[in-house]
Amino acid sequence: MSDALDQQTAIVTGASSGIGAATCRELAAAGANVVLAARSEDRLTELADEIETTHEVETLVVPTNVREEDDVDALIEAAVDEFGGIDVLVNNAGLARGGEVESLSTEAYETMQETNVDGVFYASQAAIPHVRERNGHLIFVASFAGRHPRPANPVYAASKWWVRGFAKSLAAQIGDGGVGVTIVNPAEVRTEFETPDGETFAKRYDEDEASAPSEVAAAIRFAASQDHSSVSELDINRRDKFADTFN
Repeated sequence: MSDALDQQTAIVTGASSGIGAATCRELAAAGANVVLAARSEDRLTELADEIETTHEVETLVVPTNVREEDDVDALIEAAVDEFGGIDVLVNNAGLARGGEVESLSTEAYETMQETNVDGVFYASQAAIPHVRERNGHLIFVASFAGRHPRPANPVYAASKWWVRGFAKSLAAQIGDGGVGVTIVNPAEVRTEFETPDGETFAKRYDEDEASAPSEVAAAIRFAASQDHSSVSELDINRRDKFADTFN
C-alpha cells in the first residue's frame, strides 16, 4: 500500500476502542504519527504504548471529551505543538442512547447531539486551517443510519444525516483549498457500540454477521492516503445487508 502517510500526523477521536483504536493502528502501520483522543486516558495510554512498540512512529495521548469545545481546542493545539501541524483528522467519536422518541430523555437526546454533532463541528472547525496548510484530509465516520431511515433510533440517525450533510457541504466550501473530505458509512461493526437495549454490537453479532473494526480502519487509511484526489464517500456493509430489512 502507498506510503503517502509516512511521517504525517493524524488525529483520531474516539480512539480508545472499536473503529477508533483500529484506525490508530492502521494509520500507524502506514507510517503516520498518531494523536489519540478520547475520555479514557488509561486505555489511550495502553494503546499508544502498543502502537509505538509495534510501529516506528510517535504518538500523543490527549484525554478529550469532544462535547467540550475547550477540550477539542486543546487537542488541536497539543497536536500542532507536538508535531508542527495536522495532516488528517478522523472524526470518529460517536454514540447512541435510547431509541423510542416518545420515551427518550432530554439527557439522552442532548448527549447524542453534543457528541455526534457538536463534537464533529468543534474538531473540524479547529482543524481546518492546519489541514488546509498541508493539503490534508478530514474524514467523517458517519453511518448506514445516515443514509436510510432508522426506526430503531431516529435521533441517532438524524445526527448521522447531519454529519453527512455537513461533510458534503464542507467539501464544497473548502475542497478548492486542497482539503480532501471523506465520509465513511459503516453498518453493523463488532465494537462496544450499544444497541437501543444496551447490548453491544460485539456481543450481538458473530464474526461472520458484521464487519470488523479493522475493515473500517482500512477504508479510512485508503481515503487518507490519497495525494490529490478526494474519496467522497464509502459504504461498508456486510454482504447480505440489502437482503434484510434496514435495522
